[in-house]
Amino acid sequence: MNKFIDYYDLLLVSQDADNEIVERVFRVMAKRYHPDNADTNDREKFDLILEAYETLSDPVKRAAYDAGYEHQKAEQWRSLYQESAASKGIEDDSQIRFGILSILYQERKRSPSEPGVGQWQLEKIIGLPEKTLEFHIWYLRGKDWIERLESGMLAITPDGVDAFENSEFHMGRDRMLPAPESREGNNT
Repeated sequence: MNKFIDYYDLLLVSQDADNEIVERVFRVMAKRYHPDNADTNDREKFDLILEAYETLSDPVKRAAYDAGYEHQKAEQWRSLYQESAASKGIEDDSQIRFGILSILYQERKRSPSEPGVGQWQLEKIIGLPEKTLEFHIWYLRGKDWIERLESGMLAITPDGVDAFENSEFHMGRDRMLPAPESREGNNT
């Protein structure tokens, strides 16, 4: 079985890109990696870009690819989420938020320029009803750990990366250091 190649990522276009955008990006990238380009030639990358273009520019091939693409991405994110879910179970609110941050963190690392994950994709991966997931998204956005991009997708913020890497999510609450007294005094 051939390894799955993310043609959208390869061409640096979103899954919603129309044929005109796909063609324009292809032409720029093909020129850059063409074997005749003395400065930046890369035959292997050129062949992959050509394969991606031929698939994404043909409506029938693209529909077939998209069916596999959605399945592949869902499996990838489901795997990431399952790895992030700790032994406490999916019902634990902090673990749900950790799972959301984990997915968004991995997506940001995978594609820093287009890091978004759709809310419906999170619903599928995590397996929670929309209203339950909305609560966690509201919380994470309120903490400025995630943001909604102009595309409507969700992405982790720099503060979210810090929170994700913080021991708060990696250790149980019983192992966390107590809050400094000065903070407790400010809350009264």
